[in-house]
Amino acid sequence: MEAITSRTNPLCTHFRKLASSRAYREKTGECLCDSPKLLREAVQWGQTVTAVLYTEGAELPSLAESTRVARVPEHVMASVSPMETPQGVVFSCRKGRTDPPEHLAPGRYLLLDGVQDPGNVGTILRTADAFGWTVLLLPGCADLYNPKTLRAGMGVQFRRASYCCALDRAVSLIRDAGLPLYATALTADTADVRDVDLTRCAVVIGSEGRGISQAALEACGRTVKIPMGDACESLNAAVAAAVVLWEGARGEGRSGPC
Repeated sequence: MEAITSRTNPLCTHFRKLASSRAYREKTGECLCDSPKLLREAVQWGQTVTAVLYTEGAELPSLAESTRVARVPEHVMASVSPMETPQGVVFSCRKGRTDPPEHLAPGRYLLLDGVQDPGNVGTILRTADAFGWTVLLLPGCADLYNPKTLRAGMGVQFRRASYCCALDRAVSLIRDAGLPLYATALTADTADVRDVDLTRCAVVIGSEGRGISQAALEACGRTVKIPMGDACESLNAAVAAAVVLWEGARGEGRSGPC
């Protein structure tokens, strides 16, 4: 078993760059994950794990012979892990494809518009998976493969496809699939989300700070709102998404994939 003791080892440098740079992740086609759970998820769902660093006592699943595996001391793990408190395992793996298909099947789709917090994006991905929605990330969103997004998603990126594309491409796909497109925003004719059929549709969720962009708003056929108390101005983006996602699943009477 290989042992690495220096923080300046090329693999450690590679891991730090994967953690900090979206451009580097796109260039290499790899991402960085932290924790034994995420490693088990990656292996279970057939991801190509390229390298693993672990500290003494960490339990590793069965890995492919092509995977580089090295033991490191605690100070080296602390230098490469994106977490404040490392969990003893950090690894790199190949990113999945994020280009959308030529056609979307009729179903439920959530479009994220400028949701920049990776924790929110990861939480939304995880919730969408639970309720059978597919997520499309528009420009301005946090990276699907940011370590914080991966951590919040709890491995959902390994088992369910999510897509990244420009607004016009997303709108074209939704329209070609014959689906209505809604925005969560307040306008003169905004409908209560409980009164709208969300069993087959696409819904846009915007960022907490800026809301939905004007271009995205203009592309939507109507707007929907989540009823709240008068003193409440808005919900966290992930919480708002969860309400919409649940309403879509509840309306169909089940929470399985579309």
